Amino acid sequence: MTNITTAVALKKELDTLRPISKANEMRIMQKFRLDWNFHSNNLEGNSLTYGETKALILFGITAQGKPLKDHLEVTGHDEAIKWVEEVLKENRPLTENFIRQLHELILKEDYQTDAITPDGKPTKKWVRIGQYKELPNHVKTATGEIFYFATPEETPAKMHDLLKWYREEKEDTNPILLAAEFHYKFIRIHPFDDGNGRTARILMNFILMQFGYPPVIIKTQDKENYIAALRQADAGIIEPFIEYITDNLIRSLEIMIKGAKGEDIEEPDDLDKELALLKQRLDTPNEQDNRGQAILDFCKYSVAPLFRAFISYGDKLRTFYYKRSYDLLESESDIEHLKSLNVLPMLWENEPTKIDATIEIMLDRISSITSIIEMRINYEESRIREHKRFGFASYIRLTFADTEVIIQGKSNNHLSIPYSQQLTEDVIQTLARSEAKYHKEMIEQKIAELQQAKNEKQ
Repeated sequence: MTNITTAVALKKELDTLRPISKANEMRIMQKFRLDWNFHSNNLEGNSLTYGETKALILFGITAQGKPLKDHLEVTGHDEAIKWVEEVLKENRPLTENFIRQLHELILKEDYQTDAITPDGKPTKKWVRIGQYKELPNHVKTATGEIFYFATPEETPAKMHDLLKWYREEKEDTNPILLAAEFHYKFIRIHPFDDGNGRTARILMNFILMQFGYPPVIIKTQDKENYIAALRQADAGIIEPFIEYITDNLIRSLEIMIKGAKGEDIEEPDDLDKELALLKQRLDTPNEQDNRGQAILDFCKYSVAPLFRAFISYGDKLRTFYYKRSYDLLESESDIEHLKSLNVLPMLWENEPTKIDATIEIMLDRISSITSIIEMRINYEESRIREHKRFGFASYIRLTFADTEVIIQGKSNNHLSIPYSQQLTEDVIQTLARSEAKYHKEMIEQKIAELQQAKNEKQ
């Protein structure tokens, strides 16, 4: 294949330019990361534009009117890319557990999605992160025919065989062929209920990057050619798909070589993306003048319901501890501000029915110059046998910037929202549930550590 010969030659040229200066490498990888996040998610129907994706990843700014799920998809995908970059430094092998962890990062949390029953009726199904599919995920083609992926029963064995094939082929197969074929074989299994395309593309790039190649970016405007190449592979003709991947790899190699030389790495459509981002910034109203009242309104209509949901979900975990208390913090420096008043611990520890009254006290105390509010639930003396000293502090923090509120939890989920908007009930429940789920995972991890320590002593 001529294009593989070209790619190998470009890789050799790139190797002569290594080591790449830190500044140039950061510039190159930022472009790849932004393009990769935007295009891979957009291929799957994500509504964020390139400018909105860039604003979210680089500045934490969310897009007005766009679904929370679309923002979580982008941030999850970005976390997965950064994780892969770290894993590459550790020379970690590709395993089924690796793939499951990657899937968890991409999708972030379980959710329900539309599905169709075997007899063609619409239904709902749960997408479980890091878990192989529990129901068939066959698709209907443009001709009305059903294209069959592996069944749930076949999936574990087929994934085992895929990793076995990879280990056997890795030493003697050209990395480009290996990565492209792995991508296709993974898609042919479709092991998860959702996120298979994004996972396949990251795994393909992980393999390429292991061998010193840059990531392949499948552009959303080229989706038809990408799908067409996959369909030819479905018909038993995989060469066009390998050629398609290689052509896109050549483009990435050319960009990386230019970047390594310190040259301009912008592509023809990059200016359009930057102009769209600039327009988005110009279209955002300046709310600085109304900041004080905006904070008070946001606290009344969004913060109070968020804290109620946070406490409600947090109460589900109280059974794992002997002690629980609450703190409400209004600044970094005065961290014991309200706790010193003996208001929150007294009301909430002993009389949880007075939560609403206490939140009203909080609202009365908030001023127009507030910069941070943090609601914290402290859990002490776990009921885990042999480990009563284990504790956990769950929190949701709100940082009031010039024109937006930045919301972040212990789980590192974060969301930015302009003062002109309020949190929807769906967003509130998602944020609160994420913190409780993260807490549950920490308990599971602690139990696993204790069990491992116990096994080692035996």
